Amino acid sequence: MSLIDQKVIFTGTQVNYYIVCHTKLWLFTHNISMERENENVEIGKFIHETSYSREKKDVIIDNRVGIDFIREKDKLIVCEVKKSKKMEKAHRYQLYYYLYYLQKFKGIMNVEGRLLYPTLKEVDVVVLDEYVIREIEEMLSRISEIVSYDASPEPVKKPYCRRCAYFEFCWV
Repeated sequence: MSLIDQKVIFTGTQVNYYIVCHTKLWLFTHNISMERENENVEIGKFIHETSYSREKKDVIIDNRVGIDFIREKDKLIVCEVKKSKKMEKAHRYQLYYYLYYLQKFKGIMNVEGRLLYPTLKEVDVVVLDEYVIREIEEMLSRISEIVSYDASPEPVKKPYCRRCAYFEFCWV
């Protein structure tokens, strides 16, 4: 039975953290949050709150999937606001997951994504294709496996660990 059949719903943050760090994914999923005091998280929240002020923000779907905002033109455009491109792959897959979710669980086919970087004044268009759908499904299976562990996976040192909200948990 696939995850779709089981209706296992993850958050976009979990998909993002899967790309960034499996330890962070496990900790976050098990309600160990270190992000309230993190300066980088606060800056990101400030950018989210102060950019695109005309948009209706924080669209929540099924009490689980939180999208920054959605625009409707000739198609549905799912928008995610990010402060920098340092974690671009994680951002991209978070947005892919939202598109996947809308297609697979809500039947909305005419949808595309936009990664918005207001401080860089850049926009990246994201479109879901069959290859990415397979990747997302594999990721969801791996996420399900990781979050079911009894203990967090061992941390793996990465260049961005020092700026991570979970740094002290992993390395101090």
